[in-house]
Amino acid sequence: MAVKKNLVIVESPAKAKTIEKYLGRNYKVMASVGHIRDLPKSRMGIDVENNYEPDYINIRGKGPLIKDLKKEAKKATNVYLASDPDREGEAIAWHLAHILNLDDKSAKRVVFNEITKPAVKAAFKQPREIDLDLVNAQQARRLLDRLVGYSISPILWRKIKKGLSAGRVQSLATKLIIDREKEIQAFEPEEYWTIDGNFKKGAKKFKANFYGVGGKKTKLTHQEDVKAVMARLKSKEFLVTDVTKKERKKNAPQPYTTSNLQQDAANKLNFRTRKTMMVAQQLYEGINLGKEGTVGLITYMRTDSVRISDTAKAETSEFIENKFGKEYAKHGSKVAVKNNSNAQDAHEAVRPSSVNRTPESIAQFLDNSQLKLYTLIWNRFVASQMTPAVMDTMKVKLEQNEVLFVANGSKVKFQGYQAVYNDADKDKMLPEMTAGEMVQSDSLEPAQHFTQPPARYSEATLIKTLEEIGVGRPSTYAPTLETIQRRYYVRLVSKRFEPTELGEIVNNLVVEFFPGIVNADFTASMENNLDEVEEGKKRWLEVVDTFYQPFAKELAYAEEHIEKVQIKDEPAGFDCELCGNPMVIKLGKYGKFYACSNFPECRNTKPIVKEIGVICPLCHEGQVIERKSKKNRIFYGCSRYPECEWTSWDKPVGRNCPKCDHYLVEKKARGGGKQVICPNKDYEEPIQK
Repeated sequence: MAVKKNLVIVESPAKAKTIEKYLGRNYKVMASVGHIRDLPKSRMGIDVENNYEPDYINIRGKGPLIKDLKKEAKKATNVYLASDPDREGEAIAWHLAHILNLDDKSAKRVVFNEITKPAVKAAFKQPREIDLDLVNAQQARRLLDRLVGYSISPILWRKIKKGLSAGRVQSLATKLIIDREKEIQAFEPEEYWTIDGNFKKGAKKFKANFYGVGGKKTKLTHQEDVKAVMARLKSKEFLVTDVTKKERKKNAPQPYTTSNLQQDAANKLNFRTRKTMMVAQQLYEGINLGKEGTVGLITYMRTDSVRISDTAKAETSEFIENKFGKEYAKHGSKVAVKNNSNAQDAHEAVRPSSVNRTPESIAQFLDNSQLKLYTLIWNRFVASQMTPAVMDTMKVKLEQNEVLFVANGSKVKFQGYQAVYNDADKDKMLPEMTAGEMVQSDSLEPAQHFTQPPARYSEATLIKTLEEIGVGRPSTYAPTLETIQRRYYVRLVSKRFEPTELGEIVNNLVVEFFPGIVNADFTASMENNLDEVEEGKKRWLEVVDTFYQPFAKELAYAEEHIEKVQIKDEPAGFDCELCGNPMVIKLGKYGKFYACSNFPECRNTKPIVKEIGVICPLCHEGQVIERKSKKNRIFYGCSRYPECEWTSWDKPVGRNCPKCDHYLVEKKARGGGKQVICPNKDYEEPIQK
């Protein structure tokens, strides 16, 4: 007779393989592959007249999996539900328990923050019941999002066009991008001037900047102001009037939360938010390290907590002492760690599961993206457990005829955490000076400037803003950014968000008729309410009802008063080659395109392409046009495709290399600017800023 096994259900197949190796032959580990039960896609699925009762159904296509899970659950001695350690994971466990007919005692919930053998084994020694507060918090969010989406979206379909949607967080994110665009368009630049000075003391040169006149800070708003200052300067000699030396400590950064990680990966690694989370998931679920087997390399990557376990602190402190010395370790980490007030503190920060797995020691087992992200996480975490960097700073005031220039310098006195995570400027120490001595000016360089409009949001800065105003949570940032792009409400241009015409139309309607949805304070308060449901302080039913009652009145008013929006077609300026009728520019789900005005009799359509004024370097007949890949990355191709299949990621410039005759391309240069080079590396031109 076969020995009964314990059944373990996790979310992903990769995670299942890793955990099965740790638990041994008496455990069978299966994957639910995410949720197995959800609200129906074809209808609201919420009975608003009956206490918002949700109508959950088994997800289409998961019938065979559910059948297998039921079969194994019947045979098993114990059933362990080991989905992810967050609200979503708790809800998945709750739905699994329902489908498998498990009561509170027979459903054993296990959670672990990292997928390592000690963490997994410890979790199975202390199973708990399903946390219904966590489940209710997830259920409340799901119902709120469904009530908003399935109530407003049909109105958008009827009044504007099919395929549109609105949601609590996505609508606010779209509004932020549109509001920023309005700020940019309304911005009026203001003129200002600076005077940069190049000075020397003996053979040593240094820089100082104009500060003011007569001891007061002075703004230079026009060229006349500059002339007045320069007229005061009669010689090259400046008096050193004050030298201030200080020691400044710079504390280490805290370890990563989800949003910090997404922002740094974007800024330092050039990773899109979706890629960051995908690679982090791989590191969390486990990488095969050869003889060591498959190991989860980082802790759970969806967190807004910066808490670190005592075990991890002790291990890291020992590692730092051995590698750098005792003076680099925090020793018991007495420095207070302040969490976000909304942090779900059951989690730790994103950190390596073991600090002893240095990036160098496991580099051979990771692909390029995995190694880059793991290195970023490892460096930040180790730095967070190190002592502050100590800087010697020096501030010098230089004066002639009441015109004051100020020079600042610094150098590292003690590296501290910067031995691992150097986020400081390079040393720029000034030569030794004392008050009363004279220095010489080499040159004084006035420069005209104009104030710049606020920058458009990047993925990183939009996530930072959403976090600062308290909207969204670690698991929602990446899907929110994907949704607003997929709906073509915004588009990424040069890695910055720009609103589309469609996005502005939808936003104007939502702002007018559903102001609560796009009110940052209101949306943030809803997030806080969900947190209180998780903490057992509020009932989920109360939170949903408080939102829905006024929302239902807005819906009724909108149905009656919203007028149908006509998105007018623009004339394209040429005729259809199939039927001779004028072509027009239409706005579709994925942007603008050419279409025949004689639709539906003639269904001719064409993409709108951008010619760059260069003949195809392969066929010498077609025009080089700008195209976009499935991932929205710009590349260049021939207008005669598919007859000519020439493509290039780099923009051709219409000239050939003087050495090898290959076509030249334009590439972005490090530090900014563009450079024309030969792909064969035979020739390059100076960088153009």
